[in-house]
Amino acid sequence: MDLDYKGKTVVVTGGGSNIGRAISLTFAREGANVVIGDVDTEQAEKVVKEANALNAGGKTITVKCDVTSLDNVQAMFKKGFEEFGQIDVLVNNVGWDNLMLFVDTTPDFWNKVITINYVGVLNCTKTALDYMIEKKSGAIVSISSDASRQGEFKEAVYGGVKAAVNSFMKTIGRENGRNGIRANIVCPGVTVPSEDVEIGDKSMWKQSKDFFTPEQLEKISKAYPLRKIGKPQDIANAVVFLGSNKAAGHITGQVLSVSGGYSMVG
Repeated sequence: MDLDYKGKTVVVTGGGSNIGRAISLTFAREGANVVIGDVDTEQAEKVVKEANALNAGGKTITVKCDVTSLDNVQAMFKKGFEEFGQIDVLVNNVGWDNLMLFVDTTPDFWNKVITINYVGVLNCTKTALDYMIEKKSGAIVSISSDASRQGEFKEAVYGGVKAAVNSFMKTIGRENGRNGIRANIVCPGVTVPSEDVEIGDKSMWKQSKDFFTPEQLEKISKAYPLRKIGKPQDIANAVVFLGSNKAAGHITGQVLSVSGGYSMVG
């Protein structure tokens, strides 16, 4: 199915590693112009080369961007607009956590989780809306987590912040539907990169490799109805669908779990 991304411009935050990498490459395969915003410029440049080597009709660039800085975010969007002339889709993909019991966390940890996972979404969404409202069209997809939909062991702060993202995005969809703008959320379950090439040195997965051993992943997979761990491409497919006005033009304010059935919310 043609998702009508030719000539469209997509901004993907954290687009260099794991889920973000898969999202960036999938949009590129659809012929979209892609702006990768990432603090890890070395890893992002690798994805740019992969994307442009596809020769699918669009162009991929990267801009160094810390989403917790509004100035950085505004500069990223300005660069994308100057390069491509429009902003059509925003994917809020940047995320960070460190698994631990809540009693072991500190205010510094809370602030880091809140700033990266929530303030980053606020900065990017506000800036994207400035472009999208003017052209009366746009789609925003935020990556949340199934931890937002149910209490999850060792993810108290992260799950709470991601629940805030869900509510925020629903409100954005409600407030901006009249401007032709849709806002949706994708909630992955455990989604693990299969190769080192999929992550950069600054990725949180570099810190988590010791925890997600093959034995641990096998144990986790048994908690999923489909009995398997998610792959980055699973999430990317859902994001690219929701970003398409042609395929998902009547969908807004929705929270979609892509987690092998781990969270079944009626």
